[in-house]
Amino acid sequence: MKKLILFAAITTLCVVAYGQAKIALGIKGGLNFSKVDISNVTSSGKTGYHGGVFALFKFAKVGIQPEIIFSQQGSVVDLEDWDSKYVNIPIILKLYLAAGVNLQLGPQFGFLSKAELDGQDIKDLLKSSDISAALGIGWDALFRLTFDARYNLGLSNNNDDSGSETIKNQVFQISVGYKLFKFGK
Repeated sequence: MKKLILFAAITTLCVVAYGQAKIALGIKGGLNFSKVDISNVTSSGKTGYHGGVFALFKFAKVGIQPEIIFSQQGSVVDLEDWDSKYVNIPIILKLYLAAGVNLQLGPQFGFLSKAELDGQDIKDLLKSSDISAALGIGWDALFRLTFDARYNLGLSNNNDDSGSETIKNQVFQISVGYKLFKFGK
């Protein structure tokens, strides 16, 4: 009985939320400026790309935007090229200020798909998942376009060997998006 009541409450909440929300589905992509922070090791930034899909649920001055993003990240570590590829799932809370300008905050869950150091596979040396905090600013512009600048601060140690150096991703992203479909009021 408790499960039935919980299911009914969640269903009602979803119907009410859907009735009030503006919903948009779209694509986005852009540049990454990333760095892998490794304790006691010198590293520098690397430029990559990202691209994927998003869904925006906007309620007046607040929006929730889950995304699925393929992201090329990495660094230059002691003059060696570190290249990693992630499937990232940020869940972004957007606080709208004025004229489509918004502040962005939320968690990002990353899943490692590939990692190489100077062409050698190092995926087995790293954890398969990553958690980051995403902070940024965006603009939902005219003609269904979106522009975002976001910093993803690595929170989890990605080194699979817990007794060794800590490894954390740091990524600054600049994105352009396009809302393919819009629903709601």
